[in-house]
Amino acid sequence: MSERASFATRLGAIAAAVGSAVGLGNIWRFPYEAGQNGGGAFILVYILCVLLLGFPIILAEFVIGRSTHKNMKGALKQLSPGSHVYRFAYVCVLGAMLILSFYSVVCGWVIEYLFQALCGQLSGHSPQQYSTIFSAFVGNPWKCVGWTVLFLFINFAVMLGGVRKGVERTSSIMMPLLFVILIVFCVNSLFLPKAGQGLDFLFNPDFSHLTWHGVVDAFGQAFMSLTLGISGMVTYSSYFKDDAHLSRDAFTIASLDTLVAILAGVMIFPAVFSFGMQAEAGPKLIFEILPNIFQQMPGGYVWAVLFFVFIAFASITSTISLSEIPITFLTDELKCTRRRATAYVAAFTFVFAVLSALSFNVLADFKLFGMNIFDLLNYAGSNVFMLLGGLFTAIYVGWFLDRKVIKAQLTNGGTLHTHVLHYTVFCLRYIAPVAVVFIFLLCIGVLD
Repeated sequence: MSERASFATRLGAIAAAVGSAVGLGNIWRFPYEAGQNGGGAFILVYILCVLLLGFPIILAEFVIGRSTHKNMKGALKQLSPGSHVYRFAYVCVLGAMLILSFYSVVCGWVIEYLFQALCGQLSGHSPQQYSTIFSAFVGNPWKCVGWTVLFLFINFAVMLGGVRKGVERTSSIMMPLLFVILIVFCVNSLFLPKAGQGLDFLFNPDFSHLTWHGVVDAFGQAFMSLTLGISGMVTYSSYFKDDAHLSRDAFTIASLDTLVAILAGVMIFPAVFSFGMQAEAGPKLIFEILPNIFQQMPGGYVWAVLFFVFIAFASITSTISLSEIPITFLTDELKCTRRRATAYVAAFTFVFAVLSALSFNVLADFKLFGMNIFDLLNYAGSNVFMLLGGLFTAIYVGWFLDRKVIKAQLTNGGTLHTHVLHYTVFCLRYIAPVAVVFIFLLCIGVLD
């Protein structure tokens, strides 16, 4: 059997893992949630949520992956021989593929808007026209499917390069550039006329606007933003070298992901207030409000292009992480070559991504459980599979995994001193499961 691949450098490993976490949720959801839930008050609670939920579950996934150097199924088989817990790996793999399918459609939208920005077509429109342009685009099946397929082609071309030449190399290039572009935007935003109002909206701690609902939202944002529960960190950590400092790397990943979310707010809200726009979340922010802002800024063409390059980088680093989960599963468990495993995952994703892209046009009237295919995949992947996976991971590592395995991984066999062992186990046992259950109840509408 050939030696298992590994990341060549710590920087490459961190870049890949951070790329897995940083995505559109950092940009179109976090700033809005912060602004609507007390600004700085929400950010403080969010940071606490990352420490109590995000950091421990990242470490739990790291322990599972690095201790075995296998995918989720193989790892659970090795860590719990004779049990059937390994079957939960199928939930993780399916969840990753469902999320990849609908997420690729949004990434296709990003590529379309990057093309429009390069061609200078995102200027000279009224606010209503931007809304009409976006609606017309997603309503066009040929365009919507075409850009989705192009994005999938780019994504799986990267995956064919393998762990080092594909995943690590791409992440090592794109993540630093992503941070550079983001910082350039933030500096520009600080010089806008009403930058102070935008920063006050984002950072002013108003605890009177922070309800228990906002606290649960903070837990949910921390969980979703870090893409926990679908074994992405298990997969990447299975490629870590044995001398990797897991607790330090987990803290670095959680911190950088949080930093991107906060900087996204610094980038967005001074511009929103300076040009009289309404603070929004979701696709409306990226595809309608921000293009309208860019056309009013000096050098708007350059800012529009840079922004959609930034979003494209965040998209591709997220999707290569999602793709690696099922690809690693197939290469490990079915002994497929990487090329064949990539082809299988690409075929599955192609079918469901195309169906998702058609949800806004040809299949607009087709509903399951009251949702179109895009919304159903989004709901199932994000609100069911991810949360179930996160709940399982927390309970399994916190309650059932041999404590000696956890200690050995966090201390690298006793060669490192760590103060997070008891803290991590406590959070996994008592805080994370309760938090995930509350997030799930909120997602399904039981809590209002």
